[in-house]
Order: sequence, then C-alpha cells, then structure tokens
Amino acid sequence: MALIPEKLRLAVSRTRAAGSAPDWVVLDLHGSYPTHAPAGAAAALLQRDDTFEALTERLDRLAKADWLTGVLVRVGELKVGLSTARALGAALGRLAARKHVVGYVPQVSMRTLLVTARASEVVVPESAEVSLPGFAAEQVFLGAFLAKHGITFENLRIREYKSALTAFSEDRMDEYEREQLTAYLDSAERTWLDAVADGADPASVLGAGFTNAEELLAAGLVSRIAYDDEIVTVVDQHWPRALELLLPDLSARKLARKADGVAIVPVVGAIVSGRSRSTPPLPIGPGPTAGSETVVTALRRAERDEHVKAVVLWVDSPGGSALASDVIGRAVARCAKPVVAVMGQVAASGGYYVLTHADHVVADPYTITGSIGVVVGKPVLAQLDERQGLNPQTVGREAALFASPHRPFTAEQRAWAEKMMEEVYARFVDRVAAGRSLSHERVDEIGRGRIWSGQDAAGIGLVDELGDLHDGIAAARRLAGLGEHAPVRTVSAGLTLPGLPSFATQPAGAVERLWPFGSEKVLTWFDRSVRIR
Repeated sequence: MALIPEKLRLAVSRTRAAGSAPDWVVLDLHGSYPTHAPAGAAAALLQRDDTFEALTERLDRLAKADWLTGVLVRVGELKVGLSTARALGAALGRLAARKHVVGYVPQVSMRTLLVTARASEVVVPESAEVSLPGFAAEQVFLGAFLAKHGITFENLRIREYKSALTAFSEDRMDEYEREQLTAYLDSAERTWLDAVADGADPASVLGAGFTNAEELLAAGLVSRIAYDDEIVTVVDQHWPRALELLLPDLSARKLARKADGVAIVPVVGAIVSGRSRSTPPLPIGPGPTAGSETVVTALRRAERDEHVKAVVLWVDSPGGSALASDVIGRAVARCAKPVVAVMGQVAASGGYYVLTHADHVVADPYTITGSIGVVVGKPVLAQLDERQGLNPQTVGREAALFASPHRPFTAEQRAWAEKMMEEVYARFVDRVAAGRSLSHERVDEIGRGRIWSGQDAAGIGLVDELGDLHDGIAAARRLAGLGEHAPVRTVSAGLTLPGLPSFATQPAGAVERLWPFGSEKVLTWFDRSVRIR
C-alpha cells in the first residue's frame, strides 16, 4: 500500500466478491486544512498539514474517476474553524452529487457533523463518542493579571463594540462584547441547525444531551450505526487505479497556464505595511502577516496578466494597520478587472476594509466580519520598571514618546490620538459607504466596532452572497464571462521569511518584538483571542 498517500486507500464494498477490482476509496480527514500552501519553497516545506486547495483537487479527481462507485470519508481529529468545517462539507457535498459518499464519524461533534452534513450517508460506530453542546465563546482577560505584575494597557477605541485590546486592558467582559458574541453564537447555532438538523428546534438537538449513537439515529442526525470495516474492505494495491488517482494530468495543467482564467490573491494574517511575512504564531511570533506591498504587487501582477480575466481576493484576516488596509483597499478599487472578495474564518476590521470596493463579496455564514472601528493602544510598564529597578530617563519633546511603553499617554497625547482615530474612522465609514452603496449614517449604525456573523452581515448589506471559495470563484467566472471550468491560479509576490525573533532581555523589548505593525499605532484590528468552542 506504499504508493497511495496516507489519506487515501483503495477499497471494495462489502457486497462485492473477494478479488474484485477496487471500486471505492477511503479518504481520511484530519488536520487543519489551511486554504493555500504558503508562497515560496521554504515556507511550503514547513507546511505540515494538507491544504484545502489540495483536498479539493483530490475530490475533483475522485469525481471524474469512471470506475469509482463510492467514497468512505473517515473524519478524524479536525483542527478547523466553523467556516473551514462548512467548506469541507460543501466540497464533500459536490462529490456526493457524483458519487456515493459515506461520512464515518467515530467522534460526533458540532464540527464533524457539519463536515458530513451533505454526505450521502452519515455512519457512526456503536461506541461513538458524542458531544453536541452547541457553541460558546471563551476569552481570557489579562487586565488583572498584568496589573498584578506592574503592567497596564492604554486602550483608546472607536466605538463601544471595538474590543481588540480589551482583553489586555480589562479584567472582565463588558456588556457590548457580551452582546455581540451572543448574537454571533445565536447566528452560528441557527446556521448549524439548518445544515445538520433541517432547522430543528435548538432544545430538541442542542439541549437534548445526546450521549450515544442510538439517540443520534433516533433523532435523525445519522443514517445508521456500523463500524468502518462493515462498509468497505481495504484491498491490496491495484496499480492502474492507484496511478489514475496519483499521476497529475500534465497536459491539462499546461493548457490551463495558457487559458483565460481567474487569479486568487490571498490576504492572510495581520495586515501590515511592507512585505508579507511567514512567522510562527504566538507565543513564538505574531503569526503570518499580509503586507500591503506584497498584496498590491500581486493584484497589479494579476491585472497585467492578459490571461487573468477576474481576481478573487481571499481574505482571512483580523485586520491590522489602518494605513496598510487603506492602501490595499485602494488597489482593489482601482483594479480594472472584476474583483470578487471571499471571506474565510475572519475578515473583520481591516480585513473588511480591504474588500469594501470589490465588485462582489462572498462570506461564509460562520465568518466573523464587520468590526468597523479603530483602536490605539500600548502596554504601560511603568510599575514593572519601578519594581525591577529600571529607570527610563527622557530628553526632548514629550510628544515624541507617544509610543513609549514606559509611560502612559499624557492628556495632550490622548487628545492627539483621539483626533487621529476619528479621522481614520470617518475614512473607514466613507470607504464602506461608497463601496457598499450605503449611507454614512447606516454604516455608522452597523459599525461602531461591532462584529457580525457572515449570515447576519448578508442581511445588513455588508455581504452579497453566502458561500465559500468555490462560490467566489464561480462568481468571478460569471463576472468575467468565463466558462464554469476556466482555470484558477494563485498569484503572490512571495513572502519574507525572517528567523525566529530574538527577544530582548528587558520586558519592553520582548513586547516590541511581538508587535507586528512596526511604528504604526492606529489599527483597524479585531482580536482573534476569542475562541469559539
């Protein structure tokens, strides 16, 4: 079995005679499934998980295999958000329109049932672990902890829902954060029930306290109870069919490079000025960043390519620098070719700013978006300095020490920052109003830093269509007048790969090393520390 990749196995159904040629494939789903592999050979080598892009190519090949009767999808440990889980389910649903797809789910959870919602059958073993508690959000507030260690946090924000820095400045969740997270969770649960339980009453599913497979079967959430070896039997290597699944169609790829098609330009990670960087996530580094220079270069490269007829802007970003977000948004607005923006897990704050002038906007129902607001802040280490015997001394103008972590904002600095924030917020509102054909008053009403689910955002005019990357590509093909199978390719200007950060010996130095926005302090940023469980 060495030829077939770990995640694919050839099999026959239990109803076929021994020795028959394989007519089934076993596909194992596990991992995080990032949308694309990182640009650049070095970054790609560090990418351990299979990508969603590679998975969908594999599913497309299975759909075209004439000898294939069915696919058994064994769902293992998935480390994915709700948007990715739904996109996986949609991809399996497209395969199920061509082949018989059985989802095998040993661990039944909110996410695994969402992944298999469009399968032809959902099968669980008698001993399945079951946990369908609904959704909840959890956020750790560090204000009291930091204060205990002599660190406070300046947190200036526009407006009341803008919570990017409250986890650092406060010791508990405020009423506005609780309100917007509750609304998001209510939307997520309604969407899940529609997809998995035909819109059943939440009490009958999420409040039922299911603990075993028999209860799931009785509730209609699964098709039958069986073990995977009762569905198919894995067989020894069958070389012709194994090669058909593995060998790429090189002639088709060569033709695709010369054919008119769609370009995908990714905006992944915190938005910063300069070039994109691929860095480890916290606690080692700030994670990947989307540099405005890199993204704009990729957009212009796609615009110059005579074979690119439309662009898909793939945004999975909590935002970041207000300046960088505006620069990318302007490039999108000036692009001479149709631009379809597609939101991933999160396209909030600056992640929404960059796509306001796209010709068409697609969001997953579970996407976290909106957060139209502005924040300025910094850690203040004055008490820590005193405790540790550190004594920063200054010479010169106090205004020049605005970003210094060794002192809080003065009244003059605070007034200057608030004026600047109001100007950035007004510009943000103006961009949304112009791009989405909404009044300034309406944008301010639905803005104020508030997050929305993709489902709710579609109802208030921030989104045109609910779907995933597949739907966004289809929309781009329509806008460009291309056929439904026009090729798709990712365009990127590449990544900068720094070494691991060298932390300074002083606490202030360590904080500055983890700040991904350089000298820029005015942010359109949504804090991703909120965990949806």
